[in-house]
Amino acid sequence: MVIDHWVAALLAPLACWVILNGVDDLVIDAAALLAWLVRKFYPASADHLPTDAELGALAERRIAVFVPLWREHRVIRRMIENNARRLNYSNFDFFVGVYPNDAPTIAAVEDAMKPHGNVHLAFCPHDGPTSKADCLNWIYQRMLLYEEEHGARFDMVVIHDAEDIMEPDALRWLNYYARTNDMVQIPVLALKTPLHEMTHGIYCDEFAEFQMKDMQARHFLGGFIPCSGVGAGFSRKALEKLAEKNSNRVFEPRSLTEDYEIGLRIHALGFRQKFVPVQIRHGRPVATREYFPRRFGLAVRQRCRWVIGIALQSWEFHGARESVRYLYWFWRDRKGLVSNVVAPLANILFLYGLATLTFAGMTHQPWGLARQSAFAVRLSAAGFAFQILNTSIRMGCSARIYGWGFAAAAPARAFLANWLNCLATVRALSVYTRSRISGKALVWAKTDHLYPSRSALAGRRQPIGEVLVALGHIRREDLESARSALSAGEDLGARLLALGLISDRALRESMARSHGVAFGKPPAHEISEKAVRILPARLAREMQVLAFRVTPGELHLVTPMTDCERAEQEIRRFTCLDCRFQIVTAREFREMISMYLPDVT
Repeated sequence: MVIDHWVAALLAPLACWVILNGVDDLVIDAAALLAWLVRKFYPASADHLPTDAELGALAERRIAVFVPLWREHRVIRRMIENNARRLNYSNFDFFVGVYPNDAPTIAAVEDAMKPHGNVHLAFCPHDGPTSKADCLNWIYQRMLLYEEEHGARFDMVVIHDAEDIMEPDALRWLNYYARTNDMVQIPVLALKTPLHEMTHGIYCDEFAEFQMKDMQARHFLGGFIPCSGVGAGFSRKALEKLAEKNSNRVFEPRSLTEDYEIGLRIHALGFRQKFVPVQIRHGRPVATREYFPRRFGLAVRQRCRWVIGIALQSWEFHGARESVRYLYWFWRDRKGLVSNVVAPLANILFLYGLATLTFAGMTHQPWGLARQSAFAVRLSAAGFAFQILNTSIRMGCSARIYGWGFAAAAPARAFLANWLNCLATVRALSVYTRSRISGKALVWAKTDHLYPSRSALAGRRQPIGEVLVALGHIRREDLESARSALSAGEDLGARLLALGLISDRALRESMARSHGVAFGKPPAHEISEKAVRILPARLAREMQVLAFRVTPGELHLVTPMTDCERAEQEIRRFTCLDCRFQIVTAREFREMISMYLPDVT
């Protein structure tokens, strides 16, 4: 057949490319395995992984958390409120970058500033969007101004996005490794979504593999660590050197992937970098978590930006002028320009070969492709073996975070990912070429973000005992003693309260921190009698909830309870507003009920 002839002609070069990629990936696989073995069996020769006690024993450096925004009014307040309460760290400030022509986001940040004195607005002096790097540069200038005004100095800068769920101990980890490193990267992992959300599942698989394999291999082999854009901490020394070298531009404003660029530049200046290995603590991975695009079109748009920044702009900025060690990592990061485009073709040829082989076997005829080129078929078999190995490794990495039930669908998601990356690469080449021809600058290609709901955050709750220790309400030895004496099914908090080791206020405060909600009786000026009457009085009695405030799209309620799901289901019958709970002590709740709903008591 003529088609067999042309397929056989394409098989050999495609198979060679697949084998080359497979060998390249095998080098990274081996390096990541060696790094794991060294860390496991020779801890004295590897970077030490600190215990919780060691993390908490260090003096806290003052940290500035940069959050650049463009049209993030739907998520930024929840991000700030949730993370400000959950972080096991006290010496930090948020600097939130906004544009003058983004009024809804400015209003949302100002609303979040009211209960948090460590949240500061950082205005860009021009309308947006420009680039994320440009926004970050102006946030940096706002931090310098704050330092002048308050006689303060921040020791470290950490970058985060508006949709991030920060690891509660993230700043403690960054603080620990900042003793000997100028850039520290916490792992970044996608939140788990249902199996049918295939597009987001691609992010789950790929980030799990990249954080567990590629990033560890880079660190082990001495390559530069590309910043992930979130969960990354930088020393002031490194940032000031970057500002000195680049006309006060810490972040490269032309780049659409300023995170990748700053990781390379920091390494090139001789500063030490550290990637914190993925590990499970308190039943969860130590990582920044977030949702990535869940629709195929949005994912294409986001990956288009990644391809432009990492492959095309990086090539433009640095070319092939770097040392041999950088050339290898540039090859790794830029080979997607070819791989992404040819991968769907390889998939089609594989399916064609499988179909014709099956047909030949059923009809007892010679296989046409083998007749055309037995050598190309053997090469393809070798390439397919590499693909099986790589897919198996990806499944193993995904299973460690999300379980084997989720990881079992990784091969199907990998097939979809090939088409996703192909379309993103084609779009990137088109956008970049038009920009170069027209001379117009590339601007912030933002994708819409979704902040996780309370149900998604539930899986990331800290154990109540760990929160009590972190807040200083109990000594660890007393906690462990009480924990060891617990009977089956007994509640730890109730046990500690009965023993007199903690107060009711300490317990409620720790529960609030564990659940990522506000704690404490709201001030009188925030309580609206209209809001109090929104829900039937019987709900206050039966569910122990009291509405006290309404903000756009949200109903704020106080409760002495921590399990509010049943109450929320009942509340949904009377309002479509989102519920935002605030925990108070039992005594404070009784006082509010007697003042605002005396008929209920």
